[in-house]
Order: sequence, then structure tokens, then C-alpha cells
Amino acid sequence: MNGTWVVYLKELVDALRDRRTLATVLLSSVAVGPLVLFLVSTLVSGIEKRAEARNVVVLGIEHAPTLANFLARQTYAVQRAPADYEEQLRNSRLGDPVVVVPADFERRLAGGEAPLVEVVSSAANQRASTGVGAVLRLLRGFNHEQAVLRVATRGVAPGLLEALRVEERDLASAATRAAQLATMVPFFVLMAMLYGALNAALDTTAGERERGSLEPLLMTPVSRAALVMGKWGAVASVAMLIAVLSCLSFLPGQWLLRSEALAAMFRFGLREAAWFVALLLPLAGALSALLMAIAVRCKTFKEAQANATVLLLVVSLLPLVTIFNQEGEAAWHLWVPALAQSTLMARVLRAEALPAPDLLWPVGVCAAVAAMALVYVAKTLRRAAVK
Repeated sequence: MNGTWVVYLKELVDALRDRRTLATVLLSSVAVGPLVLFLVSTLVSGIEKRAEARNVVVLGIEHAPTLANFLARQTYAVQRAPADYEEQLRNSRLGDPVVVVPADFERRLAGGEAPLVEVVSSAANQRASTGVGAVLRLLRGFNHEQAVLRVATRGVAPGLLEALRVEERDLASAATRAAQLATMVPFFVLMAMLYGALNAALDTTAGERERGSLEPLLMTPVSRAALVMGKWGAVASVAMLIAVLSCLSFLPGQWLLRSEALAAMFRFGLREAAWFVALLLPLAGALSALLMAIAVRCKTFKEAQANATVLLLVVSLLPLVTIFNQEGEAAWHLWVPALAQSTLMARVLRAEALPAPDLLWPVGVCAAVAAMALVYVAKTLRRAAVK
């Protein structure tokens, strides 16, 4: 234990000594939460402002006084479309869909016919695409009003137009709906922790081999087990430090939410942050050991970075399983590192219960992965010492 402690302190000091790398990693982990929340808030705030403005862009509104009267009663302001509206929509210079009214609108409407009204937008123009739904609902409201007036003038009860009444009921709780906004938090925290452990794991193995300091270290009387455990403890500590800072960064980051609706929906407090850290602790140990196992056979730092890319890609893609899987959670999700933590963190955000078996399986898998990786690192270092 004394040898392990000495190696641990030495590796931890070395990891914290590179101030430029440390500042970059820490800054990225601390800034990622506020930055992501600010960007999402800016996007949603822009959509809300356009919805509150209640503007509708129309081409040929002079041909439809009845429609103009309906829009005015719905408190919508009519803006005339520019002549080159199609080009502006393609280039995303126009952020609203355009309603095109034909010249014979009033004549067809008065004759009981259905005039053709186009809602023009571009799928490549996200701002215009988001406003299509509101414009279509507005035109459906005008259509329904005209249908009611037509049957009423003929002495028919307007209620006969509705064969049934439809009422929507959402079974999701408030916490579940709020968790939909916070689903990005587990992914960013997980990736910040992974990249935080990357540099430390590669530097303590391939980095020392490249600098020529690994062979003298192997000649010391410290046992291979103590050497590996000390190095692994230092790398895992750095990874957990990054994870803690990333989780805590989302707490003050909520102050940057510019939308009251988002602020009310985003639920991430000290309880959620504490659960996230507890769930990430065993994963930090497993990922640190795996990164060390990958890098210990590499001769240079760049070679280790290239080999670790596969692990980075796999870990970054595993949380996406819960997004593409529309059938809900599966039992095997808790057996896969990174995917298990993402699944459990999603439960925390939804304020669901976490049974003890669901917590123990991921811990056991991470412990087994870390143990196998550390045994491999120790054997590799023993062979290197023999050579």
C-alpha cells in the first residue's frame, strides 16, 4: 500500500503539472454545461419570439379580404411577401413560410368552391420549417369557421360536422416531460469524463515510454501491482474530477436559460448531480483501465491516441442506443458499460426509482472490466521489465 500511495501521488502530480493541458480539459468540462444550455436556450428563445410576434407572411392578401379579416381577429399581423420570396426561402434569408393566395380567392369562396392556398417553405430553411405548423393550424381554423357558417346559413346545426369529440391525454409525468430537455446532460458529462481520462491514461503509459522514463521506473523496488494500481488511481481520480466539475457546471448554467418555459422544464439540481457522480464513479475506473491497457503497448503518445480512437468512438455511440431504440429499455442495457450509466442517469432525470440490482450489475461489470484491464497492464509491464 505504501508503494501504491507513492506512485499514486507521483502520477497525480505529473498529471496536474501540465498546466496548459489541465486548463484546457478543466475549462472544457466546466464550460460545456453553460455553453450547451445557452445555445439551446437561444434557439428556443428565438422560436418563442417568432411565435409571440404572431406574424404571417402572405402573398396576394389583397385578393382575400375575408381571410385578412379572420387573421386580424386572431390577432395576427399580415406582412406582404417580397417578390423574390422563393429565392429568400432557399437562401434562408426569409425566416417565415409564405402563404400564397390566388387572385380568384373571393370569387371561389363566395361560389362555394375551395380556392387553392399554398404554404411555401423550404426543408433546408429550419426557421421557416418550424413556422409551417402554426400557419397550417391557422388556415385550418379559417376553413372550419367557413364550414360552420355555410351549414348555419342553411339551418343545419354546426355540431353535426363533428362525428366525435377528441381529447388528448398525456400519461407522462411532469418529471418525465422535463427529462426530455435534460437528456443531453448525461452524454456531455460522459464524454467530458472520457476525454479527461484520455490524456492522463496515455501520458502515464505511452507518454512515459516515449520519454524514456518508464524503464527506470520499472527498475525501482516497487511491485508491478503497486505500480499499476498507483497509476490507475491517479488516472481515475482525474477522470472523476472532470466528471464532478461537468455535473456541477450545469447547476449555474441554468442561470443562462433565456426562456421561462425551459427554465421551468429543466430539472437538474444537487440530487441529480450527486446521483450522476455516483453512477460515473465505477465507469471512470473501467474506462481509465481500458485506456491504460490500450496505450501500454504503444511506443509513442500519437500511436496511443490513434489506438484509443476506437474506444472513444464506441463509448460515444453507445448512449445513442437509447435514442434509436423505440421499444424502451432492455435488460441487456445494464450489462454494457457507458450504456448502463446513460440508462440509469436517464432514470434519475425522470425521478424514477433505482432498484439495488439495477445499480449492482453495472458496478460489477465495470469492476470486472477494470480488473481484467489492470491485470493485462501489469503483465505487459512485467514483460517489458524482463526485456
